[in-house]
Amino acid sequence: VQLVESGGGLVQAGGSLRLSCAASGSTFNINVMGWYRQAPGKQRDLVAAITGGGRANYADSVKGRFTISRDNYKNTMYLQMNSLKPEDTAVYLCYAQGGPYSYWGQGTQVTVSS
Repeated sequence: VQLVESGGGLVQAGGSLRLSCAASGSTFNINVMGWYRQAPGKQRDLVAAITGGGRANYADSVKGRFTISRDNYKNTMYLQMNSLKPEDTAVYLCYAQGGPYSYWGQGTQVTVSS
């Protein structure tokens, strides 16, 4: 399974971005997909995750601002990020899990200026 993120960039505080993660390859057994983020010098943290059935969960820091969704027919997951804050600045990585296997994308940089 290959995961490719897109949609990152530079935005002012209060702005919005939409990230996409396209999955290809043997995607038939993927269940959970999610977004993690990692800022310089910090650990990688879960931002949001979604099951194949659409059940989502979010980190407290993004609840009410971020929305995760997925299109199972297109094998694509999205993260709509609104009301962005400088502390949201990080590399955002796409994650997928299928059976005993987990997969990661290369990441996309999100920078929020104050």
